[in-house]
Amino acid sequence: MNPVELTQNALAAPAVEVSIWALFWQASFVVKAVMLGLLAASVWCWAIIVDKIVAYNRARRSMDHFEKVFWSGQSLEELYRSLTSRSNEGLAAIFVAAMREWKRSHEAGRVSFQGITDRIGKVIDVTISREMERLEARLIFLATVGSAGPFIGLFGTVWGIMSSFQAIATSKNTSLVVVAPAISEALLATAMGLAAAIPAVLAYNKLSADAAKLGSRMDGFADEFAAILSRQIDDRS
Repeated sequence: MNPVELTQNALAAPAVEVSIWALFWQASFVVKAVMLGLLAASVWCWAIIVDKIVAYNRARRSMDHFEKVFWSGQSLEELYRSLTSRSNEGLAAIFVAAMREWKRSHEAGRVSFQGITDRIGKVIDVTISREMERLEARLIFLATVGSAGPFIGLFGTVWGIMSSFQAIATSKNTSLVVVAPAISEALLATAMGLAAAIPAVLAYNKLSADAAKLGSRMDGFADEFAAILSRQIDDRS
């Protein structure tokens, strides 16, 4: 077939819509499943991102408020009584857990300095671990989408290109007008994989750093409060 005939065939070929919506509906079942899976993962990632941003901002404000009250000169007993009747998170949860163990040890008549210190330290560690687990919940999903999203999209692309080549072989028509839409359908899967993965990776890195900062803040307060309780134990012994 000479170039003139190729041009005539290309011009005679029916126009094919190449919008994203049309490319999706023209794709094979497997490629559609990949695209829908990536779309669902992207929506869930954004839901997690928004939820964590709100939660971390709330945690910072809660820590700021608690530290302001804690260092205001109010007695530990009064602060403890005001917090035991409510649900606590972050620094307040560490404070309540440590004070509860401290009071239980004294009420039971246990005056061993080392024993009380060890128990308070373990209670604080467990509380911090629970708080970090709550702060970091669902971040692993962002990491999973960030690492696997491009490969899932690439799988859809490879599958779509294979189907396109089979259709080309069956129709025996290699016109660009025929090939381009099929290739576009396949490449759309990779584009969606990247669109899901890039925000997930960026958000995971940012949110992980924010969670680590909140964890460091809790560790610092735990050390300071453990020192205060240690002085209280010395005064009472």
